[in-house]
Amino acid sequence: MLVLQRPRPVFVALRDDRPESVADRSEPILLIVWLAGIAGILADAGTYLNDTSRSGLDLALWAFLAGGISGGFGYFAVGAILYWVAGALGSQGSYRRARHVVAFAAVPVALSLVLWPVKLALYGDDWFRSGGGDAGAGGIALDVVGLAFLVWSAALLLVGVRSVHGWTWLRSLSATAVVLVLPALLGLALSVL
Repeated sequence: MLVLQRPRPVFVALRDDRPESVADRSEPILLIVWLAGIAGILADAGTYLNDTSRSGLDLALWAFLAGGISGGFGYFAVGAILYWVAGALGSQGSYRRARHVVAFAAVPVALSLVLWPVKLALYGDDWFRSGGGDAGAGGIALDVVGLAFLVWSAALLLVGVRSVHGWTWLRSLSATAVVLVLPALLGLALSVL
């Protein structure tokens, strides 16, 4: 959680590639990536329970398994994009370091899971069905708060890129913008197909 309070020293510490340091980060990174993946899956589960053959248990199992898979995919794919973009801008950093920056920047997305008890208490399984009580102002307010967690992660990615590479804000913003826009464009293109 230190990355949320004082992110710069956390990202600067990622420069340390000694095996002990890397090993110390492996379990926290696994947890962050998995929880961020679960948060992403749940955010996109607005119609999951429209299929009446599915239950809440199916949803929980699906969120856990698909969350781990999608979190892992995002960790490696977005890490690869960051590695490629940073390399094009002159970085000497490793692919592992790029992935670690992405993982620690995803902490707010993982933290957004704290919204789910509130969402479920207020609206029950309406969050996972079309229409329902979550379609009003309260649902929109909770969606806006969820979006704030994404913006927070994007800001952390910017701070992480700047801190780990020692770059200027402009150079870091350029790398971060490409890293954020490229997957979004790819996702949009795939959704159109």
